[in-house]
Amino acid sequence: MRQLKTCLLGGTGFVGHSIASSLSALGHRIVVVTRRQQRHRDLLVLPTVTLVEGDVHDQKFLCRQFQGMDVVINLVGILNESGRKGEGFVRAHTRLAERVVEAVKQTRVPRLLHMSALNAGSEGPSHYLRTKGEAEELVHNGARGGQYKATSFRPSVIFGPGDSFTNRFAGLLRSIPMAFPLACPDARMQPVYIEDVTHCFVQAIQDHGTYNQRYNLCGPKVYTLYEIVEYLARVTGMKRRIVRLRDWQARAQASVMEWVPGKPFSRDNYLSLQVDSVCDGDFPTIFGCTPRSMEEIVPGYLLPHPDHIDALRRIARR
Repeated sequence: MRQLKTCLLGGTGFVGHSIASSLSALGHRIVVVTRRQQRHRDLLVLPTVTLVEGDVHDQKFLCRQFQGMDVVINLVGILNESGRKGEGFVRAHTRLAERVVEAVKQTRVPRLLHMSALNAGSEGPSHYLRTKGEAEELVHNGARGGQYKATSFRPSVIFGPGDSFTNRFAGLLRSIPMAFPLACPDARMQPVYIEDVTHCFVQAIQDHGTYNQRYNLCGPKVYTLYEIVEYLARVTGMKRRIVRLRDWQARAQASVMEWVPGKPFSRDNYLSLQVDSVCDGDFPTIFGCTPRSMEEIVPGYLLPHPDHIDALRRIARR
C-alpha cells in the first residue's frame, strides 16, 4: 500500500482516533480537522498526524484542506442534537455531506469514504436515520459522474475501549443502585468491534473492488439490549435487577432524559431503537476479516469496579 495523504473529518472521535492510528502506523499522512485544536493534542503523539483548526461547514476552508489529498474520510455524526427538532441532524449529516461532495469535486480528490449507519434511509423512523440516509445518497449520487470513487459503511452499534455504548451503560449501572430501568429492552442489535470497522476503512481506500459500494458492518452475534446490559453488569461485577420498561414508560423516560445534561437518552434515540440494528448477511468477505464478539473483547477493557473483584474471584472458584 503506497503512502497517501488523507483528510479526516470527525477524526477526533472514537472511530476517528482508531482510523488515524491505523493510517499513521502504515505511514500515511493524515490531516485531522477539529474545532478545538488544543483539546485534541493527544492525536499529535501519532507521528504523521497534523491537527488543523477550523469549521468543516465553511466551504472555502474545506477546499483548502482537501487540496492535494488522495482521500477524504467523513466520520462526522451526532446521536443527539440541540435546538429545533431535526435541524441539528440535517446540519451535521445532510448539509455537511453536500459541502464535502462539492469540495471533493472542486479539488479533484479521487477517493471519498463515508460513515453512514445501519438502517439509514428515507424511511427511517428517526431524524438520525433519515439524515444519515440522505447524506449517504448525496455521497453516492455525487460519484456517478466519475469525478471520485465513493465507499460508504453502515455499521451497527460500535463497541470497544473508549466507546460511548458499553462504557456509558457501565457508568449508568454504577450510578443507579439496585434496580436499573431499561427502555426498549427487546431492541435487537449486532454490535461490531471498533478495530474491525477500522480495518474495513483502511482496506477499502485502495481496493478497487470497494469502489462505489455500500457495506453493512455487524459483529458475529445478535443480542437484545436487555441481554447486553445484563452482560455488562456481570462483567463489571455489579448485581443489578434490570427492569424492562414498557413502551409508554420508555417514551416517557426519553421525554425526560433528553432534557438532562449530556442527553443520555432522547425521543430520537427511542425512535431509532424501534428498528433492529441487525445485518441481513455475513460480514463482507472482501475485507478478509472475521469480526469479533463482545465476549472476546469487552472483558479486556471494561474492568470490574475494585469493590467487586473479590466477589468475581469467589464466583470463579465455584
